[in-house]
Amino acid sequence: MSTAPAPAAAHPAPHALHAVAPLPGLPGHVDYSLDGLDDSGILYALRSLSDPAVRLFVVRPEAFFDGYTPRVDDATRSALALGDDDAALLLVVVHPGEGERPTTANLLAPVVVNAATGAAAQVVLDGDWPLRAPLG
Repeated sequence: MSTAPAPAAAHPAPHALHAVAPLPGLPGHVDYSLDGLDDSGILYALRSLSDPAVRLFVVRPEAFFDGYTPRVDDATRSALALGDDDAALLLVVVHPGEGERPTTANLLAPVVVNAATGAAAQVVLDGDWPLRAPLG
């Protein structure tokens, strides 16, 4: 059974994340710190503990994308030890804008987090989600 993530207020983001598999493009990195960059709990730096120079910016998508409610598949829920009633925290990777190109977010492959344990996985979703959705 796939379920939609709960609203952000339902679960605070943990400070430490452990990826159950390396994130795409970041082989060898599985342990991260998740550091808030704003007072509202929307923007974070996801930094590798094994190499602090490896850093991604991530945001809570509900702050920018109304209606973004992808389903977390059963295999991901199992890998993250999320029960049927446990809510998954979603974070999307931000690609900073450059020149006239806008800052965008990857809605196709969110980072799914078990907020209680810090277990995380980046998953490619089924459906027609944009890889580079402009942040508004």
